[in-house]
Amino acid sequence: MTVRNEGYFLYHSIGQYPGKESDLSSAMAELAAVWSAPDDQQWSYLLGKRAEFINLWRGLIDAPSGSTTTCENVTQGVHMLLTALPTNRLKGRKVLVAADCFPSNHFLLAKLQERLGFELQTVHPRQGVNWVADEDMIAEWDQDVALALITWVSSTSSHRVDLDRLAAHGRDMGSLIGVDITQASGLLPFSVNEPDVDFAVSTSLKWMCGTPGAGILYVRPDLIEECEPDLRGWFSQDNPFNWDIGRFDYAPDIRRFDNGTPAILPAAATVPALKWHAATDRADLLHHNRLLCDILINGGDTLGMKLLTPRDQQERGGSLMFEMSSEKVAAGTLADLDQAGFSADIRGATLRLSPGVQTTEDATRELVDVLSKSIRGN
Repeated sequence: MTVRNEGYFLYHSIGQYPGKESDLSSAMAELAAVWSAPDDQQWSYLLGKRAEFINLWRGLIDAPSGSTTTCENVTQGVHMLLTALPTNRLKGRKVLVAADCFPSNHFLLAKLQERLGFELQTVHPRQGVNWVADEDMIAEWDQDVALALITWVSSTSSHRVDLDRLAAHGRDMGSLIGVDITQASGLLPFSVNEPDVDFAVSTSLKWMCGTPGAGILYVRPDLIEECEPDLRGWFSQDNPFNWDIGRFDYAPDIRRFDNGTPAILPAAATVPALKWHAATDRADLLHHNRLLCDILINGGDTLGMKLLTPRDQQERGGSLMFEMSSEKVAAGTLADLDQAGFSADIRGATLRLSPGVQTTEDATRELVDVLSKSIRGN
């Protein structure tokens, strides 16, 4: 069996692009040489790579200077923001989230409600529907909601919310609005200003084709001024080289969310992918994904497969989820795809397919043929 680049359908997990291995190897070799040199150039190089990573992300999400920093992952980013807010922002009020959010975020919020004194309000999908409808989020979003964490595109169904509509309602309710953009960042256009949101979090995996540990946290500049992160250190200051232990002042911008010496390696390893992405026509990336998704949807319809993802392109991200008849059948189908050199995955009885820049039209049509034979055989 040969794994084929053109048969890669795992962009909901790890993104790939042409030349990624070579780019990443070169970047890590350069970093190893700098870090191992017997001179004093290490920190200026590494901090420069971190700044480059942040600036590339700022350009992608249209964020102003001093508003974006690194975090290890989305869960950590959400924790950084919520625990830095003034206590009166959340205590005695509600935090709203959809049940089809990334589970890690829900695990975090369920625990934080004990410490921060808010009530977690989870909106569930309607019976027979695989995602939380926007109107149901709005129905439970009243003036008692201090903060809402919106999942832009769900990892379980690829459903895309109407972010403009939800944000407008949130502003009317006086709520803080956060967005987890992980499942579509780099594929669908996004700006922190249209609509205006209070914070946003993402990883650099999936469509961004980066590495684990390279997360980002954006916070609206005027909200930053209210925040006092518990986890603070020398990098939280305007002048990190202030050694007076009796005097600490938060940096006036997003740097106050930093703490000790930052973990720079994931950011440095991801810079090549972000530079590749910045030089690529994003409209072409999306058009290519839509073309291949249409082939898969039409093929699934012909084979009688149940689509768990919205059909309307405006209501979904770049992934497709199909319900197989059983977990056993799903496992057998995945084995057949693997044998033919295709990269996909399953969650229970759900087959997940996400075509990206390396996936070809011919391979997509071939995958449909393999599915047809596999379904008949299983």
